[in-house]
Amino acid sequence: MQLVTQAPGIQVDGCDQPGATKTETAYDRIRRLAAGNAVVVFTAAGCCMCHVAKQLLFGLGVGPTFVELDREAAGPEILAALHGLNGDAGHQQQPVPAVFVGGKFLGGVEPLMACHINGTLVPLLKDAGALWL
Repeated sequence: MQLVTQAPGIQVDGCDQPGATKTETAYDRIRRLAAGNAVVVFTAAGCCMCHVAKQLLFGLGVGPTFVELDREAAGPEILAALHGLNGDAGHQQQPVPAVFVGGKFLGGVEPLMACHINGTLVPLLKDAGALWL
């Protein structure tokens, strides 16, 4: 997992979330949401892999914060920032779902499923405060 870091140049104009400011960058918003919630999943409507991620987390008893980018005014800017976090400057890969656990970027559905299969997901969720069992 990697920490969300600042990258200049992406401005968010439609800040419609509590705590957001007019000059907040997309990376700042991602970092704020990830730091303020145990689990955050950035999704898009109609994304089947987003549905898989949601069902896995719900099945484990986690109540993550979901950000549906196609319903956000700043969705395109956040999507571009997520491409950057994925190391996909050419925008060749789908950046959603983008899963953050304990303020750190876990990745998409493949790393999420890999952590689940190898048994490391539940300890990550517990450490983040998303599970109390």
